Amino acid sequence: MEWTGARYADKPTAEAETWIDAPPERVWSLVADVGQMPEMSTELRSVEWCDGATAPAVGNRFVGRSKHPAFGEWATTSHVIECEEPRVFAWAVEDPEFPTAVWRFTLEPADGGTRLRQWMQMGPGRSGLSVAIDEMPDKEQKIVFVRMREFENSIIGTLAAIKQRVEG
Repeated sequence: MEWTGARYADKPTAEAETWIDAPPERVWSLVADVGQMPEMSTELRSVEWCDGATAPAVGNRFVGRSKHPAFGEWATTSHVIECEEPRVFAWAVEDPEFPTAVWRFTLEPADGGTRLRQWMQMGPGRSGLSVAIDEMPDKEQKIVFVRMREFENSIIGTLAAIKQRVEG
């Protein structure tokens, strides 16, 4: 990730992709199983569907519990905002109208397999990062850059883990 000088209000994004030697339907079964995501993340510790839901569908919600050395432990509620099996799975964190973040997986048939992309957008709603920015407003751009680099590395790691599980 290159320095952009982005501020939180700019809604910065991170994205990565990989190619997986399997059809989108097979990749989807893992991508859509949010309960397995903590096994592929350094930050996410657990995920539970809310209100009796067991799978993604627009409007369904899940609670994710995370841990980070600098931020401690926290839980967020995410709302599924896109779900087109086996093509797109996206969720907004906290308020779906003014989310603290939006995350999206996109699956495309490609070269006999699947091109899997993961994308995320920070903000525009306030998050735990907003507290750090409030305390050190002169360092906002650096704070945002460091966190976006962490998100990018996390995305790369998640995609590699999905690829390994599907192909392995």
